[in-house]
Amino acid sequence: MALQHEEWSGDSLTHRPLTGGPVSMEPFTTDMFVDAVAEGGGVLQPLDQSTTGLLWVSPSGADELQSVLDAYPGLEWLQLPWAGVDAFSSVLANIALLPEEQRPVVTSAKGAYSEPVAEHALALLLGTMRELPRKSRDALWQPERTGISLFGRHIVLLGAGGVARAFLDLVAPFRPRVTVVRRSPGDIPGASRTVTADRLHSVLPEADAVVVAAAATDQTAHVMGAEEFRLLPDHAVVVNIARGSLVDADALLEAVSEGRLFGAGLDVMDPEPFPNEHPIWGEKRIVITSHSADTPPMTAPLLARRIRNNVASYASGDPLVGVVDVAAGY
Repeated sequence: MALQHEEWSGDSLTHRPLTGGPVSMEPFTTDMFVDAVAEGGGVLQPLDQSTTGLLWVSPSGADELQSVLDAYPGLEWLQLPWAGVDAFSSVLANIALLPEEQRPVVTSAKGAYSEPVAEHALALLLGTMRELPRKSRDALWQPERTGISLFGRHIVLLGAGGVARAFLDLVAPFRPRVTVVRRSPGDIPGASRTVTADRLHSVLPEADAVVVAAAATDQTAHVMGAEEFRLLPDHAVVVNIARGSLVDADALLEAVSEGRLFGAGLDVMDPEPFPNEHPIWGEKRIVITSHSADTPPMTAPLLARRIRNNVASYASGDPLVGVVDVAAGY
């Protein structure tokens, strides 16, 4: 099953035919990634005008990457290191301006890190419903036995990518009713129903939990904000393992502190690192785990596997996995 999720590539985006050829790795190399290229049957070389594929293994450096793309217009394939590509939004926007036949096909690691992130989402969901943040920080015997069970609850799941699908597998033993909210119509295996994003407000009033696992774009900024929190029942919890920009942290803090939400589990914040002096740290019903759903020791071998598989596909002329829609930004 791990391989199934690792190979999942979003909405199975197609791409133009590629000629294949030597690939380069920038802005640095690691033995694990170099070995992955060799295992995939690729030819790794220093970057020059004969390079046709570029493996960008740094999670940052959009300006540097843009300079490389400008200097080497013959690049026809670009592999990015993270599942989310918002750090390279300016690069994607520039690629989208090119004629389609001149655009490098962009792939990301989307789907590659699904299991560990989905695992963290489930941990945050159970932790907040069972009040582990507050009870552990109180550090005393509680006078009342409180908490909420996940069994049979209604979960609203924002997003239908690899993390969302892995989460559906993990949460299935709890027999929840899951409503997936996604950009485009289409059923998702394991979900009770699927609705489009314009119907989000109609499903929130009946949610026991909201799990945010959607891509970060201009359209999804603060998709969970003050208005959305007002629609949720006061026993609901919110979990975010996507990007911090999707949740309005100030509005969330207000809703939880006023008792209009039961609690929240946040792995991601905006900005990161999040200011230590922000009052959200003092709210016992909110736990923040400092973007640790997918740590480097977890992701490095998974990225190596994605590199190996895509290099093999590139060499053989097969479709690449994790293709990014440069116009949509994910």
